[in-house]
Amino acid sequence: MSASPPETNIYTPHQRFLLLIVVLVLLGVLALFGLLQYLTAFLGAGILYVVFRPWFTALVHKRGWNRTLVAVLLLLFAVVVLVIPFFALTSLLIDRLQVLAKNTDQILLVVQRIERKVGMQVTQEANVRQLLQQGAARVSQWIPTLASSVLNFIVIVGLMLFTLYYLFTQEEAFLAGLHRYLPFREKTMNDLSDSLRNNVNANVLGQALVALVQGLLTGLTLWIFKVPDPLFWTLVAFFMAFIPVLGTPLVWGPAALYQFAQGQTTQGIGILVVGLVVIINADNVLRIWLAKGMGNIHPWVTLVGLTLGVEIFGIVGLVIGPLLLSYFIVLMQVFARENRARVHVSNAAAGAVKRLAANEE
Repeated sequence: MSASPPETNIYTPHQRFLLLIVVLVLLGVLALFGLLQYLTAFLGAGILYVVFRPWFTALVHKRGWNRTLVAVLLLLFAVVVLVIPFFALTSLLIDRLQVLAKNTDQILLVVQRIERKVGMQVTQEANVRQLLQQGAARVSQWIPTLASSVLNFIVIVGLMLFTLYYLFTQEEAFLAGLHRYLPFREKTMNDLSDSLRNNVNANVLGQALVALVQGLLTGLTLWIFKVPDPLFWTLVAFFMAFIPVLGTPLVWGPAALYQFAQGQTTQGIGILVVGLVVIINADNVLRIWLAKGMGNIHPWVTLVGLTLGVEIFGIVGLVIGPLLLSYFIVLMQVFARENRARVHVSNAAAGAVKRLAANEE
């Protein structure tokens, strides 16, 4: 028998193991850095997967439909019902806001009329123009995908749909990989899965329903009290309703001031009364009821999560923000449970040692 070649590697097995970990971490960081600009696509795919998974399960696992066919149909549904309308409406909103920011004469006229009525000047023309331009830029930052080039939008949506397709067609392998590589027990994985499903229900379906109701109420109110272009402001109110705390008052509040400036005192008061009594309370009641009913999410988690999520992730942060907070809370509960289990095991082991020592004596 020929002798095996001598070992030429300078590293010990322990050193090789540590270097392997370092290389994996570095490669993971580089991949994350390279894909960071497409993070919205992966987050959107994960959200849509959770939303559509009950339909996929019902058609594929219960009725036996072809997996690929169902995945393609769900992707077409997402494009026709969600992606295209959202892109069109958001583009319209951004274009109109940018036009308003560039043509501020009418807005300045309203502001000056209000100042004359109250008898004091609190603004300057340059400040108003700057504020409007900053507001339009802020909205564009919240929706970076749609405010950028069409090519970038196509890449983001294509990557999202491509990821969503493989999440469905290779669902078992994907879920098995999560269970295999995530460092959590089975019960912890179930808790995280429940938290994800609850947050998506409460902050996608629930928030969209709240925004739709508030947008329609705001648009109807402005139409009744003869504010110009109520359909456009209905769209604006729908988007504003996603913003925590402020929301639709950013629409009907200035509309009331506009009516006051036009000398329509009764209409201005009417808008304020409906806004304060009906629209705001509809937001409070629906938001809390849906958060608790659809996902058992505490309103504080929703409010703080929305604030943080939109600032960090843009519009996808409406879901990701509350989800991150919920995951933090779940993992804290897991840590407390695991710590109690460790203490219990340690106490039991110490007791067994004491009993063994006592028996030997």
